[in-house]
Amino acid sequence: MCEAAGDDGGCGADAAPARRRRAPAQSHPRPCVKCKQGSAALVIRLGDAFCRGCFREYFVHKFRAMLGKNRVIFPGEKVLLALSGGPTSSAMLRQVQEGLSRETAKRLRFVPGLIYVDEGAVRGQSAAQREQSLARMETLLQATGFPYHLAHLEQALELPASILRPGPEEPSKPSPSYKEAVEGFIQQQWQEGDGDGGTSSPGLSTQDVPGGSPANPRLPTAARTQELLRLFEAVETPTAREELLQMLRTHLILQTARTRGYAKVMTGESCTRVAIKLLTNLALGRGAFLAVDTGFVDNRHGDVMVVRPMREYMAKEVAFYNHFFDVPTVIAPPLPTKRREKPSIHRLMERFLLGMQEDFPSTISTVYRTGEKLSPAPAKASSESQRCLLCLCALDIAGEEELALEPTLIVETEPAGDGCCQDTSAAGAESKAAFIPLLCYSCRLTFKELGPLATLPPYVRTEARRRICRAQMEQQSQEVPPEDKEPSKS
Repeated sequence: MCEAAGDDGGCGADAAPARRRRAPAQSHPRPCVKCKQGSAALVIRLGDAFCRGCFREYFVHKFRAMLGKNRVIFPGEKVLLALSGGPTSSAMLRQVQEGLSRETAKRLRFVPGLIYVDEGAVRGQSAAQREQSLARMETLLQATGFPYHLAHLEQALELPASILRPGPEEPSKPSPSYKEAVEGFIQQQWQEGDGDGGTSSPGLSTQDVPGGSPANPRLPTAARTQELLRLFEAVETPTAREELLQMLRTHLILQTARTRGYAKVMTGESCTRVAIKLLTNLALGRGAFLAVDTGFVDNRHGDVMVVRPMREYMAKEVAFYNHFFDVPTVIAPPLPTKRREKPSIHRLMERFLLGMQEDFPSTISTVYRTGEKLSPAPAKASSESQRCLLCLCALDIAGEEELALEPTLIVETEPAGDGCCQDTSAAGAESKAAFIPLLCYSCRLTFKELGPLATLPPYVRTEARRRICRAQMEQQSQEVPPEDKEPSKS
């Protein structure tokens, strides 16, 4: 029992909640923990004080070690870097630039390309602001010397329905090991006359935007922009709006990678962002798919693999690196919300984790390390009928009558059209309730908040109709009429 009371700070006292005490600032500069000679310019974690030179070596080594440890990017492969202009993706681009330079001891051996998706239409930017952001971003992309692609979010409305199907994987053949592939690539470079045995960077950057010019990038038509805005205005909640934006962006990048021949896609997601995404997806009902949503490798798309080489960098490390070494960034505004007191689950989880990180500095790293123990096996689907229409993960609806999933299947059926002579199967394919069995638990919750079917992207409706009709045909083929059965022998 507690014997103290009142003013002694026991049970009877209204004491304020205890907070971590900050260590008093030292008057003299701390030495670098690595070289022991220079003065520390920053402190990453408690006891990890680095000078500028050692911090740069530490930052570069972590990026190269992440790629070398996993060994999924083979020499000569085309890799598409998805850039948002933010701190982490800009730092990732700088690492690739330095890794491909001729002054680097062990150069990277893949062929990079860049892509930037303009999302200004749904982020509340005017046409003039979008033009300005595009011009700034294109200047940065041109300075790299790599081939780059400028895309607009409106182009996602023109995607083919095949984007919702895993691409055909390469035929199974005995592939060489990573070491053999590196040795063969170096020998090929020597034979072709590149004496340093690395990947030659492109001499000139090339733009892949029809009708655009570096000085004045062309925006989509006003009709397309209005169609995209109607899609987002029909969404009922900020959480579903964030999920829709992420889905359109991913599909647009994936389509660019497929049409341009890129085998891998690099995304700039830091350790802080991965931890926020892990808890956010857990709250959204994607617990079975956390390993592919936040892991280093995401191969759910078949022919294109998504890798996250920046996932071990804290946001603090990225911010210091960009500040010390003048890495340019282009910051995009967040999605506008009508009610600030009720933001999306993504923003709430971000505030929660960053607030915990201030008082308990190991919060984000602990969440991140916990996600490392998850297995990607539950996300693998054996057939198309077992694959989610939107996220391409396995349908986690086995035994749905025993879960809290069954009430979510009750959706108001929308009329398919005005006429009464429409085909029954076509009418069923156009009802919102018919889409529900094609989705996993998390996508069902999001889909119910996306508004009417008429505002959904055309490629989603097309692929859903194809899968519904195919399922009906398979079901009809399994039903054998009684008159077709052979009479039993007496």
